[in-house]
Amino acid sequence: MRHGWRWTGALLLAGALGWTGCGGDDNDTRKVDDPVVPVTPVDEDPRLPDAGTGEVDAGTGTDAGTQVPDAGTGTDAGTDAGTGTDAGTGTDTGTGTDAGTGTDAGVPEKVQTYPRPSAPGWTFYNQEQGAPRYVYGITADQGGNVWVAGGEEGLFLIKKGSNTIQRFTMSDGLRPYGRMRDGVGGPPAGMPYLKVISVAGGPDGTVFVGYAGKPPQPGMPTCEDEWDQAENAHREPDASVYKSGDADKVTLKADGSIDVVHYDIHTGPKKVKAELRGREKVCTIYRIAYDPAKEVVWFGGNHGFAMGDAKFNGIVPAYCWDPRPWNTEGFKWEFECAGLYEHVHPAISGSAGELLSDRYYGISITENHDVFFGGQIRSTRFRYGTNGDDYWTAQSETEDSGYDWNRFDIWPDAVPNYPTAAQRVDDNVSGMAPASNGGVWVGSFYYGLARLSANGTVETKVMQDLVNYTPAKGGTPAMAPTSAVATDPWDGSLWVGANWWGGITRLKGGGTVKYSGDVFGNVVTSVSSVSDIQFDRSAGKRRVLVSFEGTKNAKTGVVTPGLIGIYEGD
Repeated sequence: MRHGWRWTGALLLAGALGWTGCGGDDNDTRKVDDPVVPVTPVDEDPRLPDAGTGEVDAGTGTDAGTQVPDAGTGTDAGTDAGTGTDAGTGTDTGTGTDAGTGTDAGVPEKVQTYPRPSAPGWTFYNQEQGAPRYVYGITADQGGNVWVAGGEEGLFLIKKGSNTIQRFTMSDGLRPYGRMRDGVGGPPAGMPYLKVISVAGGPDGTVFVGYAGKPPQPGMPTCEDEWDQAENAHREPDASVYKSGDADKVTLKADGSIDVVHYDIHTGPKKVKAELRGREKVCTIYRIAYDPAKEVVWFGGNHGFAMGDAKFNGIVPAYCWDPRPWNTEGFKWEFECAGLYEHVHPAISGSAGELLSDRYYGISITENHDVFFGGQIRSTRFRYGTNGDDYWTAQSETEDSGYDWNRFDIWPDAVPNYPTAAQRVDDNVSGMAPASNGGVWVGSFYYGLARLSANGTVETKVMQDLVNYTPAKGGTPAMAPTSAVATDPWDGSLWVGANWWGGITRLKGGGTVKYSGDVFGNVVTSVSSVSDIQFDRSAGKRRVLVSFEGTKNAKTGVVTPGLIGIYEGD
């Protein structure tokens, strides 16, 4: 696939050689132990987003599925890197520590207010200025408009040249759910769920918005598992769960309203050999990156990652909504129905043959339009540009046998293959940013930073220089929980957000600059993660966009609201 998108039969046939399916879900797959949360010297534990559950895909069986063009033909592209069935585990329904509003298990909320910070070069917004209680992400489009991911409160906007914050919700057109094959592409039945957790700026007035999947009822499968496990249980799947989440393209209109195009991140029937009824796996979108040169948008989610057509307008043929059973003669579904290709993962097998893949928070586009993706278990260089914009070949070079070298174990497990839970050292990648060596900087929710070469070799690791570094003590390892990284387009310095206990470290010219309680105040830096750092590249000068997520202590009910910071200094 070359520049732009060409939805043709020839393209799909050529792509068939590189498409591997994930198979079905035979049982409850939540068999992988949660990552160990170290004992910490503060009252709050350093948690992964999603309250530290750290569940990963843990399927069983074999993954023999392949991309099947149209009539179900095609070549079997292998066994998904030799791992088990890609059955899903029910990943989280959001990021960070947002426990919602109201009460948590009977504990009343107590909102902890703190003075809005004031520091040279910085402008801050909190709830008093109209910011959301929990701030999951921040970005700027090419026109300089600032967009904020506000969790269950929706999407927020600060127009260029304005200090006023606008809010958009489902009543304004946000669509955190897909369309049904009901003849018209209608919404799924059931109560919809809104939680905006990621944003990436696009063309002037446009932002790409990522959602969390809907939390299931107690004891029921998550949005990742509902489609498969309902089939196994011989019951009707809950479409309000399996069709929840995914992403939107939101464009600001002249009258101040928004136009919304939804990316329903799934694959329809008859395209994956082991999943002929269709696939519904990726639902929670942690990070998004837009490549304007290729006019594509990359989604990092639970289970795997996906690529969307940035020009997708949502207008699709009527056959996309065909309500007949998929095995009816003449039934048709093509990728133009979704405006995207999904999904890829640099997965490995655990000791019981379970597939390990989850939480792709890291996305970094390279100069040649390859894309580094970083996950909880492994990372990869998705060789999209290297292969002439051929998604399918790039997928093969991440997933297939013979490409172990392209599945990076940055903080190594005790054994390279088939680790037990005790042998795993999950990388827990939190973000990625370009490095000057042509490689990538990688942040970890636990282990600070690593710099990889262009081919994924670990060149250096950074922990002690970070603002929240905590040395080893007793049986507790040293750590520097990191939640966001971004490369400064003005001087190449690296901005590193602390997941706990700190603020921001800027690695610049061989030294460090630390922005901590003296800038942001001690309240927010002691308990809240820096959920996102991005740059407004339209400004003609440095303009750093920072979001503190905010948090709720589930035991005490104390809520520390989030914070937005914009820096325009040196």
